[in-house]
Amino acid sequence: MEDVTLRARGLLFDNDGVLVDSEASVVRSWTRWAQDCGLDPAEVLGSVPGRRAADTVALFVPPAQVERSVALITRYELEDVEDTVAVPGVLQLVPQLDGVPWALVTSGVRELATARLRAAGVPLPAVVVTAEDVAAGKPAPDGYLAAAAALGVPPTELLVLEDSVSGIAAGQAAGCRVVGVGEDALRTTADVVVRDLTGARWTGEGLLLPATAVLRTVSAGS
Repeated sequence: MEDVTLRARGLLFDNDGVLVDSEASVVRSWTRWAQDCGLDPAEVLGSVPGRRAADTVALFVPPAQVERSVALITRYELEDVEDTVAVPGVLQLVPQLDGVPWALVTSGVRELATARLRAAGVPLPAVVVTAEDVAAGKPAPDGYLAAAAALGVPPTELLVLEDSVSGIAAGQAAGCRVVGVGEDALRTTADVVVRDLTGARWTGEGLLLPATAVLRTVSAGS
C-alpha cells in the first residue's frame, strides 16, 4: 500500500468516530436509555451510528413520546462526556488547517457536539452543522450541502471524513469524495478507508494519508 493524496480545497468532518472517540459514552448512554424504555440495548445500539438521536428514537417509541425521549437521551449523553478523547492523528491534523476551509457536520445536537470536542481538546471550526440545522439527517446530504454552502466551496472540491455507513452515503450524495475512517467503513464505497488519522497531513493542495493508515483504496490521486 502506498501513501494516498486526495486533492481538495477543504475538509468536512463528522464528529463521533472521526474527530472524537465517544464510543464508550454512546454505549453507556444508549444502553441506559434502552433499559429505561424496556428495549433491547443491542437492537437500539445497532441503529445509532450516523443517525440523529431523534431519528433513532423515532424507530422505537410512538410519535407522541419522541420529544421527551430525545431530551432524555441527550441528557444522558451530556452527563457522560468526560472520557471522550480525540481520534489518533486529529490533534496533529487540525492545527494544519489554519486558513483552510473546513467544517463539522454531525448528527449530534450542537450542545453535545461542543461538549465532546471540548472534552477531547479539539477546537471547533467556524462552520458547524448539527442535527438542529437540517430537515433531514444522514444519509440525506443536507448537512454536507449546507456546510459546503457556508464555506463557499463546491461539494466536488471538498473531502468528507466519515466513519458510518449512513454518513458516508450522505457525503457521496452531496457530491463529495469520502475518506472512510475505521474498519466499519470497509463495508462502504468510500474512496479511501483509513484506520484513523495518524499521520494525515494537509499538503496545501489536498489531504495526504500515509500508507501505514490506509486499509483500502478505491480511487485515489488528483
